[in-house]
Amino acid sequence: MTGAVAPPLLTVEHLTMRFGGLTAVDDLSFAAAARGITAIIGPNGAGKTTVFNCLTGFYRPSVGRLTLHRNAKDYLLEQIDGYRIARDAGVARTFQNIRLFAGMTVLENLIVAQHQKLMRASLYTVGGMLNLPGYRRAEATAIEKARGWLARTGLLDYADGTAASLPYGAQRKLEIARAMCTDPALLCLDEPAAGLNAAESAELNRLLRDIRDEHGIGILLIEHDMSVVMGISDHVVVLDYGRKIAEGPPAAVRSDPAVIKAYLGEEESEELPPDIAADLEAGARP
Repeated sequence: MTGAVAPPLLTVEHLTMRFGGLTAVDDLSFAAAARGITAIIGPNGAGKTTVFNCLTGFYRPSVGRLTLHRNAKDYLLEQIDGYRIARDAGVARTFQNIRLFAGMTVLENLIVAQHQKLMRASLYTVGGMLNLPGYRRAEATAIEKARGWLARTGLLDYADGTAASLPYGAQRKLEIARAMCTDPALLCLDEPAAGLNAAESAELNRLLRDIRDEHGIGILLIEHDMSVVMGISDHVVVLDYGRKIAEGPPAAVRSDPAVIKAYLGEEESEELPPDIAADLEAGARP
């Protein structure tokens, strides 16, 4: 007897986002698997970040249903407040432009990410002011988790320095560590490899694979670095001018004529020549 197929972690159905007369995302549907890395790619202006903004509560979609399936419960993301999307549905996010608390220490950035648990443990400040045992235990747990993620990302030696003092690549890793401290079900990463060199990108690939494999969460990834996308993605969704033009495994998407046309502005019906394939690897568009 065949067992029931587990539902996807995230289901996006007919997502449309309009800004006046501009349609930024047009009737987009796809599913993201639990324990999978799903990449959303496309040229600049394709609507990728708008999709993230709808998923995380920054925008209310004009049309569509966004369902996060977690712990046998369905969360309709388009209907709930942004803070509940993070707290209850378990959707964590990083941004294209780094948004750390620059003046705080590296360790404090990760403790702040756990503020909701700490606030509950402090009875909303009273327990913290009185240093009650329950709050002390919660604080110790938060510090332990923060230090664990700093060790995991190679940042433990920087724990007491300010976030602003970190090298750029380390700041990218700190953002991911901070997101993981919220215990997400879905981790949304907006161009995590932006500005990284080849060695840092390879290190990022290993980190994201480990997060997927060891923590069992889903990762939704926006990325222009095709070496990252093709190297770690289980599934790829391609947008162009707000519409989905292709979807499937990385190898199939890479050779799809519609994808080639979107990136390179020319129709190709045969297999990509090596020089054009290299351009697509780099995410180039003239």
